[in-house]
Formats: sequence, structure tokens, C-alpha cells
Amino acid sequence: MYLVNQFLLTSFQRYIAAWLFDVEKARPHIAAKSPGAKILPVGGKGMLKAIRHTVVCALVFLPGLLIAGERFDGNWLTKLTCPAKGSTEGYTWQFPSVVQNSIFHGERGIAGQPGYYTLDGAIKQDGSAKLSANGIVVSREYARGVFAHKGEAYSYDVKAKFQDTQGSGTRDAGLGIVGRTCTFDFVKQ
Repeated sequence: MYLVNQFLLTSFQRYIAAWLFDVEKARPHIAAKSPGAKILPVGGKGMLKAIRHTVVCALVFLPGLLIAGERFDGNWLTKLTCPAKGSTEGYTWQFPSVVQNSIFHGERGIAGQPGYYTLDGAIKQDGSAKLSANGIVVSREYARGVFAHKGEAYSYDVKAKFQDTQGSGTRDAGLGIVGRTCTFDFVKQ
């Protein structure tokens, strides 16, 4: 990460230096193409001081911005635990997840088949996230509700909080009569 920041900083410094020198080189060419045009002096000490301050601020804050965007990025192991409720059996699933540019994506099973499940959403800078779960019922034994039959689609929201290497979350229990509280544990790999 340090080397990437250093490369970006030196590239940025070269770009600014080239821009400053190209403005000065362009002045005689502008005068030659526009006879009678009055060429005003570029900035002077005040403008150069303002540019210098802008460049220094950019160089100071750029590494922090680059690091902040990658804070949660990487591979995660997600553990979903739903306890038994009434006549509905409990279960625990573990599946791999990935965070890229602070976007979380976890997936389990084969797309379109019973048991398929996805968990997606954005993680904010403070680590809070509202994730959306979508799935297909694998068996009536593990699903709650009148319409919860094998092959039926379902969805719910998850309120989560991430730290640098771990996180936790809870399922929105819905009406409470039909839903149940499920918990999520996230561990960065």
C-alpha cells in the first residue's frame, strides 16, 4: 500500500510540475499566433503560493483517502445463524464473501436453485452497513411463514457493523410473528 501511495504521489507531483512549466512554455506560442494580443503575466508570487498550498494539501490528504476506501476491502468469511423458532428448525451457514471498494457481496449455493442465497450492500466509512439478503427456500423445515415452500424466493434486510477485521449483524425480524432474529458474524481472512 505504501508503494502504491508513493507512486501516485510522485505521479501527481510530476503532473503538477509539468502543468506549471507548460503554461510558461505556451506563452510565446500564444503571442505568435495572436498578433496584438496582450499576454498578461501569469500569477506572480501570490498565485504560485496558492498553487503550492493546494499541492501540499492534496499530497497530505491523498494517502488518507486512498487508505480509507480500502479499509474493509478483502476476503471475508460470513457465518449466518438462525435459531429454531416454533416448529421451524434452526440452521447455521458459513460462506465466503468479498468486499471491494467498500461493497459487500456474499453468495452461497447455485444461482436459481433451492438454497441459493446472496447478501449485498455498501459499507460506510464508519463501518455501518444495511445489507440486503435474497434467497430461495431450500426446505419448509427451515423456513417460517405460510408461503415459505421449497423453491420460493425470500428477502430481508441486515443491519451490520464492520471493524477492520471483524463485524456482526442482525436480521430484520419483520413482523416478529413470521420472522426470526438471525445473527451474522464476519471475519476478515
